Amino acid sequence: MNAPYDGDRGQGAGGAASPGGPPVPPGAGQDGSVPPDPYLQHAYEDDPYRAQDLASQDPVGEALYDRAAHPPPPPGTYQEPGPLYQQPPAAPYAPDPRIWAQTPPPEPAGPSRHLPYGDRPATTQFVGVDALVTQASDDRQEPDAFAHLFRDQEGSGKPPVPPQPEPASAPAPAKGGGKVSGLLKSSALMAAGTLVSRLTGFVRSLVITAALGAALLGDSFTIAYTLPTMIYILTVGGGLNSVFVPQLVRAMKDDEDGGEAFANRLLTLVMVALGLIVAAAVLVAPVLIKLMSSTIADDVAANSVAVTFARYCLPTIFFMGVHVVMGQILNARGKFGAMMWTPVLNNIVMIITFGLFIWVYGTSAESRMGVDTIPPEGVRLLGIGTLLGLVVQSLAMIPYLRETGFRFRPRFDWKGHGLGKTVKLAKWTVLFVLANQAGVLVVTQLATAAGTASGHDGTGFLAYSNAQLIWGMPQAIITVSVMAALLPRISRAAHDNDPGAVRDDISQGLRNSAVAIVPVAFAFLALGLPMATLLYASSGTEAARSMGFILMAFALGLIPYSVQYVVLRGFYAYEDTRTPFYNTVIVAAVNAAASALCYVVLPARWAVVGMAFSYGLAYAVGVGVAWRRLRNRLGGDLDGAHIVRTYARLCMAAVPAALVGGAVGFGILELVGTGALGSLAALICGGVLLLGIFFVAAKKMRIEEVNGLVGMVRGRLGR
Repeated sequence: MNAPYDGDRGQGAGGAASPGGPPVPPGAGQDGSVPPDPYLQHAYEDDPYRAQDLASQDPVGEALYDRAAHPPPPPGTYQEPGPLYQQPPAAPYAPDPRIWAQTPPPEPAGPSRHLPYGDRPATTQFVGVDALVTQASDDRQEPDAFAHLFRDQEGSGKPPVPPQPEPASAPAPAKGGGKVSGLLKSSALMAAGTLVSRLTGFVRSLVITAALGAALLGDSFTIAYTLPTMIYILTVGGGLNSVFVPQLVRAMKDDEDGGEAFANRLLTLVMVALGLIVAAAVLVAPVLIKLMSSTIADDVAANSVAVTFARYCLPTIFFMGVHVVMGQILNARGKFGAMMWTPVLNNIVMIITFGLFIWVYGTSAESRMGVDTIPPEGVRLLGIGTLLGLVVQSLAMIPYLRETGFRFRPRFDWKGHGLGKTVKLAKWTVLFVLANQAGVLVVTQLATAAGTASGHDGTGFLAYSNAQLIWGMPQAIITVSVMAALLPRISRAAHDNDPGAVRDDISQGLRNSAVAIVPVAFAFLALGLPMATLLYASSGTEAARSMGFILMAFALGLIPYSVQYVVLRGFYAYEDTRTPFYNTVIVAAVNAAASALCYVVLPARWAVVGMAFSYGLAYAVGVGVAWRRLRNRLGGDLDGAHIVRTYARLCMAAVPAALVGGAVGFGILELVGTGALGSLAALICGGVLLLGIFFVAAKKMRIEEVNGLVGMVRGRLGR
């Protein structure tokens, strides 16, 4: 038997061999005993190589024994490892052009180029926006991957320490997500509040029209109700939002008291200023009504009703400003929902008020009430209810302010605290508002005059406002939602001086919103009449039909109106407010000139219809100007060919759909009538045909944005 090779044992690791005996390890005592090393004890006791094949290469056995005891594996039995990263196999068949938004092939079981870090597709969790919002408040304790090293090092050479009893835990702090999750939650809450506010505001307009009709009485109330908003925006609103609010946020970050003193000064200043404005406006209410509509001012009964309504509504200027300042204080303190949800209370109060009016006096179609016959008690009921709505909206902010620890204490030490920079800083915003309101004022004068001259219900300013409210809802829900997700990216790209990224994001926003905006615009054109007769049937058939024609005239202007909103976001991303001002001046001037031309050329009954068409035409001109300026700002490229091709193909798909859907809708109205049942049947049948033909045509044309939308919906439904 061959003895194992023992030539290296005489030279220990750090020990010397003695001629007459075994080697003495370093650190040994007189008796040759070696104290245990706390860092090396039991280091090789659990040898993982002993549980494997003896033919495996053991570094410890290799060093201590010869190769004869552990021969290497025979040749040819070693398998080379495969490549770690590889391309996925090619599909055996070409993609089927009849299938929209094809599902991607499944990921391979092992590592691939799609999962370069070895993640298993079966167990990898991809978190989307919905998961971030719903799980934003969950606190997850991440496991410490190196905790065992700390335990091993701490326990080496020491006796185990018994666990200490845990002290009584303090109350757990409120759970909160990170900055991103908090932003997503706040955005979702604000979007939901805005949507509910829009819907309740739409119901409010339905109830107002049902109560007062769409003739001179309805116009008188609408002008009195619109007047406080115009005065607030012209005097305080623009500067408040553009100047005071940034200063408020800065004070809350920099001041030692968290900006509470600055907020108290600001709120006190706004309350004093608005109080003086309200007092002056109430005194000169007849002059203001004259500026809004000389037609109503020249009619004694209409002027009396309008002035009475105005004096009830004008104090709402005070509560508008207080509500805005309180809301911005809450926003600066991280409370975003109250400012978006409290307007719902105003709408509810007004809906109840006008509902009571209808319960007492009946609808306009039943009572045929006008400016000569409306009782003073009815005017008083509607005026007090309108004022009460804004009061409730403002007072509802107080509990939220108290929850954040803010206490209002009037402060009149305004001088020397930065409040005097308003005029200089708000210059472009104030001019922007003036240009916009000037156009509104011209349209208000012309619409009320045309409505009175025509002698038909539904041809005045109230009908114009109601049709515009329906027409603008898709823009507020669809385009604003799309841009709310893209605007942070556009702003970051502009800050990083990356015009290519800005261009791509604006192109994506335009094309994604067009998928819904284009068919909705053609739906308004084809089915505007049954929409209006269904919604405003309580105001009378004639008024409802007139509002339907106005909605049809507004219809196609929704496309440039949506494009204008997206394009202007590019200027705001570069912090350019001067260009949007000039663009608004152009839009307002074209709108006013075209509306005046319609008033002069068209018959009085159709003048407001022409004004509605002029509104969209003005935005088409504004889009042309803004598009050229933004293209030059981004280096001469705005992805125009791609965007125009998408809009053109969507319009080509929508034209036959609108023709068929509109023909069916008008046919049903002629057969069944323009009552609620006939309008509902026409809207349902025509709408289903319109959407069906549009999507079939879009499928045949292979419009990628529509295919992406359908694929997203299918993914949501799990199909």
